[in-house]
Amino acid sequence: MPLKTSVLASEQHRHYQSHSFEQYAASLFMNDGWEVFHPALDHGRKTDLVISDGHVFYRVQIKSLEATDDTVLVKNQWKNTDTKIDYVIYFSQKGNWGYVIKPFNCNQKRLNAAGGQRFHKHQKHFSHAFAKI
Repeated sequence: MPLKTSVLASEQHRHYQSHSFEQYAASLFMNDGWEVFHPALDHGRKTDLVISDGHVFYRVQIKSLEATDDTVLVKNQWKNTDTKIDYVIYFSQKGNWGYVIKPFNCNQKRLNAAGGQRFHKHQKHFSHAFAKI
């Protein structure tokens, strides 16, 4: 069995973890029948994935949280950009859940506020939550 012999620096580990959730979200979308595109560079544009049903394209921002419950306050990180985000997907790093929400205009809000859809990290639950948003 291969053994990993190096340790990632904490900043590098956070970057890897962030990308792993983006890849996970991409696989959930693909399994649900969406086309998924990865911008080559999203610095400042806040677009991690672009999804399409073949006719319409949507910009998706992926976020991961260290929170253990869904009462956490989340910040609006796309407020001062000219990019229109269609959906934001939050994944709990420590729990088996996530949320699909529409972008909001205020500076911050409680993740479990009205309008979002909670899901378990499972294809069926994710697809159902995304269809309801």
